[in-house]
Amino acid sequence: MSRQEILDAIPHRDPFLLIDDIVEQTESRIVGVKRFTGEEYFFAGHYPGFPLVPGVLLCEAAMQCGAVLLSRQLSGAEGKVPVATRMNDVRFKRIVRPGETIRIEVELTERLADAFFMKAKVTVDDTVAVRFEFACMASPKE
Repeated sequence: MSRQEILDAIPHRDPFLLIDDIVEQTESRIVGVKRFTGEEYFFAGHYPGFPLVPGVLLCEAAMQCGAVLLSRQLSGAEGKVPVATRMNDVRFKRIVRPGETIRIEVELTERLADAFFMKAKVTVDDTVAVRFEFACMASPKE
């Protein structure tokens, strides 16, 4: 999936777009990647001298991948965007540093009307950085 297709699928933009590429996608699963260069704005203040990616941004990257996945599910729902409603069982396992690339895997596990339930795993070099479950609702843009 091209960068333009990602931009067309979700409303996020730089500097808060946390997906570089989608490398795999089915109806219920998506895999994205993001490389942290070290030039990102948050490194200046998040542990100066020992910069690391904030865990909440790893979760956000996964939820953005989930939103790209759901963009197909919501293609007929004009004026609606997926909005996170909860996160469960968040487990941080590994620090992510500048220069590292994360692999983001998100699976849609259940849909109930406009509610979507997903599970996410973010890895670096096949080692889990964070794993969690989350839910989104299709919400009007207004």
